[in-house]
Amino acid sequence: MTKDLSTKYNPKEVEEGKYTTWVESGVFKPNANPDAKPYSIVIPPPNVTGKLHLGHAWDVTLQDAIIRQKRMQGYDTLWLPGMDHAGIATQAKVEEKLRGEGVSRYDLGREKFLEKTWEWKEEYAQTIRSQWAKMGVSVDYDRERFTLDSGLSEAVRKVFVDLYHKGIIYRGEYIINWDPAAKTALSDIEVIHKDVEGAFYHIRYDLADGSGSVELATTRPETMLGDTAVVVHPEDERYKDFIGKTVILPLVNKEIPVIADDYVDKEFGTGVMKVTPAHDPNDFELGLRHQLPMINIMHDDATMNELAGERYQGLTNVEARKRVVADLQEQGYLVKIEKMIHSVGHSERTGVVVEPRLSTQWFVRMKDLAKQAIKAQETADRVDFYPPRFEQTYLTWMENVHDWVISRQLWWGHQIPAWYHKETGELYVGMQAPEDSQHWVQDEDVLDTWFSSALWPFSTMGWPDIQASDYQRYFPTNTLVTGYDIIFFWVSRMIFQSLEFTGQKPFQNVLIHGLIRDKDGRKMSKSLGNGIDPMDVIEQHGVDSLRWFLLNGSAPGQDVRYMEEKVEAAWNFINKIWNASRYTLMNLGGLKPENIDLSGEKTLADRWILTRFNQIVERVTDLFDKFEFGEAGRQLYNFVWDDFCDWYIEMSKETLNGTNEQAKHTTRSILLYVLDNTLRLLHPMMPFVTEEIWQQLYPEQSIVIASYPVVNEAQIDAVSLDSMERLIELIRTVRNIRNEVNTPLSKAVPIYIKANTKEISDLLIDNKDYITRFCNPSTLTIDTEISLDEEVMTAVISGAEVLLPLAGLINIEDEIKRLEKEKEKLEKEVARVENKLANEGFVAKAPAHVIESEKQKGDDYKQQLETVIKRISDLKQM
Repeated sequence: MTKDLSTKYNPKEVEEGKYTTWVESGVFKPNANPDAKPYSIVIPPPNVTGKLHLGHAWDVTLQDAIIRQKRMQGYDTLWLPGMDHAGIATQAKVEEKLRGEGVSRYDLGREKFLEKTWEWKEEYAQTIRSQWAKMGVSVDYDRERFTLDSGLSEAVRKVFVDLYHKGIIYRGEYIINWDPAAKTALSDIEVIHKDVEGAFYHIRYDLADGSGSVELATTRPETMLGDTAVVVHPEDERYKDFIGKTVILPLVNKEIPVIADDYVDKEFGTGVMKVTPAHDPNDFELGLRHQLPMINIMHDDATMNELAGERYQGLTNVEARKRVVADLQEQGYLVKIEKMIHSVGHSERTGVVVEPRLSTQWFVRMKDLAKQAIKAQETADRVDFYPPRFEQTYLTWMENVHDWVISRQLWWGHQIPAWYHKETGELYVGMQAPEDSQHWVQDEDVLDTWFSSALWPFSTMGWPDIQASDYQRYFPTNTLVTGYDIIFFWVSRMIFQSLEFTGQKPFQNVLIHGLIRDKDGRKMSKSLGNGIDPMDVIEQHGVDSLRWFLLNGSAPGQDVRYMEEKVEAAWNFINKIWNASRYTLMNLGGLKPENIDLSGEKTLADRWILTRFNQIVERVTDLFDKFEFGEAGRQLYNFVWDDFCDWYIEMSKETLNGTNEQAKHTTRSILLYVLDNTLRLLHPMMPFVTEEIWQQLYPEQSIVIASYPVVNEAQIDAVSLDSMERLIELIRTVRNIRNEVNTPLSKAVPIYIKANTKEISDLLIDNKDYITRFCNPSTLTIDTEISLDEEVMTAVISGAEVLLPLAGLINIEDEIKRLEKEKEKLEKEVARVENKLANEGFVAKAPAHVIESEKQKGDDYKQQLETVIKRISDLKQM
């Protein structure tokens, strides 16, 4: 045995050095057993943009619990770690840092800027690894990957080139979401819509022939400088004579056509729309159908260019809006302004308002890829979602998906493997640059971060080398753990890319968790100042307390509210385990695990605890298989706290304090057996403390690779469950009666138990030592026939009646005096509440919930007063 456990659980002492030992001993690596069934997880790669937050801590804790259990169950487990280069997010961080140094990326140039970004990556990758270590993640670091490493870069190029040659990737002009701060395109799901105050600006457009005018409304009046038509519904009687004519575009003073298209809603507004094909996705489609000019009036930073006209050139879009509105008003074209709240797209990364903008970009044609992914869900190659409701979220997105814009105007990322001939403009797409590379220039754009992340489950395993040993052994992976907020960004894309390039699903299961919120249910954010650093929590309460809280905080798919008191409760539970372990270790009498003997005669408590333990093994194993860690934790908590600590350990003292050496050996064996195996059950959820206690039993072994408990049918004794339930009910009932009349357990009192049958009587007589220990009778009578003439306190339990003579419990005169004082106190409280509620000033000013609270207090006091008055009356009659 190693040194004794300290008197109190100290997380810092427990955690010290363990993770390094685990990593150096290789216990996190696959077990290399060819006969073992493989089980693999790839970590959702965190961005190298900074420190991990509480959501990451939750994500890795869920994965670690899964992989630790599977490792103990004998699977050949691989948990593959890695990180994401996070293109736009990382570049923005590095540029921000450079700005603080008075330097821009353009000052450095692309090559030097990328050197700076790699330095950033190395710094934050090390921070992330240190935080993984703190969390206890049991990953195989020898297989760590990065989305920009050479192997993954080759996979990215191959996917791009193959999709291009299949006609799935294409280059074209399209209205895209443009981030004017980052100066890059965004996919639809990188746009966050927020409600902001805006306005409908009603503008008059006059017909060129002087025969009338039309009125239309827009929320972005500055874009009218790029209008190339106005459109009405072909069946709108109001405007049928206008179709084919032209109007004069205000401020610009040029003629643009009036066209007809059934896209227009006749009932909305005036039934007339302006058409700005270069600055609105719907207008772009109208422009294509009607072959309209597409005039881009903005630079990439959302300032107005020369096509906006000399008066507006150089203004920001916000400044241009103000000037356009002022000019319209001055020239008499502004009809009215209607203030309103509307939803406006903002960049997820930079927070600025997104501008729809005509741009030449690279796209993935999604229709066939999505169709293939949807069809796969109807076959054996389906991916199972936990909870199942998220499958519909995934399918709905797939059914309504748009082409994916994959090019980004950044420097940090996978540079697109496309080259343009300097003289002819010819386009070449390939794995490498053309041989005569001096005549070609590579596309400067990089790929969307999610393009490489979508290949993560198979690219990390060695693909495109399909003979790679890890790819052969561990792909498809078993379980992906991620938040519901990236089902669209990531989960969906991994599925369709994996089906397209490997012919297989990327994972069998997707476990979806929610978001971490503060105690009031608000999302954690810098602006609210309510973020929690998991490292701070670990410093204060220990990592096992944090892990236990995160695993037990919610049901699958639900958000978790971070509550300090729940982490403290987790620490208390671990301390309970610690104390139970200390008791067991101190009472083994030299017994070693290899000398455990469960063959001897067992007490009811012995048979019961073994049965309950096997029930817990079955339930926890099943709940882990369904990823219901919260319920698994609840079962373990109740077993450890109630069954093992509060009942079995206390009952074991009866045997261990006795003289029967064989009974002592059996009880010691059961204590050690249950502790040993309970530690194994707990280990996936709280690895550090279980290792510390385990090594008291097995100094040369690690619990990380110990075998996980399985149900032993021979230990299950259903009769003991029923018998023990009766005994516990009896003990609790006697204690409740004592509490009711304020009789301390230290005072011995006569106890009579009238059993309904001889079998129940025999059961209670056989276990009278337990009743004596837990109920402290001065005399104990158990029989099927009992008759008492004196006043008694009674309670009916399953199969018996408990009777305690009142004279033995209390001094009646003293109890009446005590209750009279209690009555006086309650009468004052009732009067105080009634006076308060009768005060018109209080009722008029106090909030409704305060008044309701006072009424509730008054009702409670009255109910207590009635009980006390009745009790006094009953005692006086005695």
